[in-house]
Amino acid sequence: MKLETRKEQIIKISTILFKEKGFSAVTMRDIAKAMGIKAASLYNHISSKQEILSNIIIALAEEFTEGITQIKKASSSSVDKLNSIVELHVNITSNNSFGMASLNNDWMHLEEKLEYYLKLRLDYEQDFRQIIERGIANHELQDSNAEVMLFSMLSTLRSLYIWIPNKEDLNPSKLSSDLSRVLLKGIIK
Repeated sequence: MKLETRKEQIIKISTILFKEKGFSAVTMRDIAKAMGIKAASLYNHISSKQEILSNIIIALAEEFTEGITQIKKASSSSVDKLNSIVELHVNITSNNSFGMASLNNDWMHLEEKLEYYLKLRLDYEQDFRQIIERGIANHELQDSNAEVMLFSMLSTLRSLYIWIPNKEDLNPSKLSSDLSRVLLKGIIK
């Protein structure tokens, strides 16, 4: 098992603090106190709170981008690809619910990396939209408004970080399956 570097420990602690208090309310002193070190020591490993936030958000955004790129390339149906997107969100969120809070709530605080993040986000949404549109065109999905479908699915998937931490007995595979069933087939009997 690989030991965490000091920088990774700083990012991990910061991620929790950012979720609990919000990025703007957390200071470098707060991070140092949570780690049991002096604030000046943090700067041996990290240059700023902004660097920490960028590390958290960009790593997650790139993980989503990599995931949807693989899903899009797959030679499977649009429905299977949508199921894979649900699974991607469940897996990433269940492994990093604190980071997902920063991704969803603090992205606007990115400075140098904001444009890069927004491009990743827009490209991700476009890939997701294209999968839905292809599903409609291939008669796999209802001939309905693709934007409404995209919004409905993304709203649910992006808010999983609020719900997942409260589930001690989380089974990511079952949750993915249940979510896919509800998001793709609805709740009507």
